[in-house]
Amino acid sequence: MIVARRERMLGILAVLFASVLWGSTGTAATFAPDVSPLAIGAVAMGLGGLLQALISAKGIIASRHRFRQNWRMLLTGALAVGIYPLAFYASMHLAGVTVGTVISIGSAPLLSALIEYSLDGQRLSRRWMTGAAIGVAGMILLCVAESAGHAATGQGSGVIAGIGLGLIAGLTYALYSWAARHLMQRGIGSRAAMGATFGLGGLFLMPVLFITGGPLLASWNNAAVGAYMALIPMFVGYVCFGYALARIPASMATTITLLEPAVAAVLAVLIVGERLPALGWTGIGLVVLCLIFITVPLKRRGSLPVSA
Repeated sequence: MIVARRERMLGILAVLFASVLWGSTGTAATFAPDVSPLAIGAVAMGLGGLLQALISAKGIIASRHRFRQNWRMLLTGALAVGIYPLAFYASMHLAGVTVGTVISIGSAPLLSALIEYSLDGQRLSRRWMTGAAIGVAGMILLCVAESAGHAATGQGSGVIAGIGLGLIAGLTYALYSWAARHLMQRGIGSRAAMGATFGLGGLFLMPVLFITGGPLLASWNNAAVGAYMALIPMFVGYVCFGYALARIPASMATTITLLEPAVAAVLAVLIVGERLPALGWTGIGLVVLCLIFITVPLKRRGSLPVSA
């Protein structure tokens, strides 16, 4: 009993640590202003994905026949992995760290449920629909507050574009999680499924990195940011998350990762110097409330929650 409790606590701490690492990515990117968001996304998810594949190589090789049988699902997940970081970091670049993170992470559970409804025939509960309505209201408040703050400087259209890219990030986030889930359900181990999905997605990102990544080598500061993004949030973060899933239920782990947008918002205010009106904080609060609403009923129906 004591050992079980200790393992459970270690799992909880691992998810908390991973969530803090993931929440730091937007703020870290601001320390390399000369590096485009495309390069930041490519180096973070690209190199991080390749490292994931490297540590999962044995499992991937052992499951190669199953991957051949499910190549369409693997390709779907990998393409989503390739698109996600480009949209995510571009969203934060245009709309700000707080808005970009909240829209991207906050929209993913909503879009995940819609994917499961459309492709798996999973019924949407009244509670989910209530949560969705709260989340949409929160995102509208957040967008209005941020757009109003940028209107005087002529950056309002950039915020709107950033919000749109955030929704694309949320969609691809949900899509690669859904694809990885299906690979696991078809007899492929979780580490091999994630390693293959992220590894192939990382390969897709390599051309983007080669084309846009020159500034990463222009200074030690830029290189340090790129190395941090690939090694710490993407690689170490996902290793910690996998460690946690072996010790606590996926439902508990996913609920804890809702800490990520809060961490991103606090770091953006304290370190980057972003300012968010009260209306914007109200919107963030509604998004968090939405996540709480939709997480519990979806898990009770046996769905696999989206991971960060």
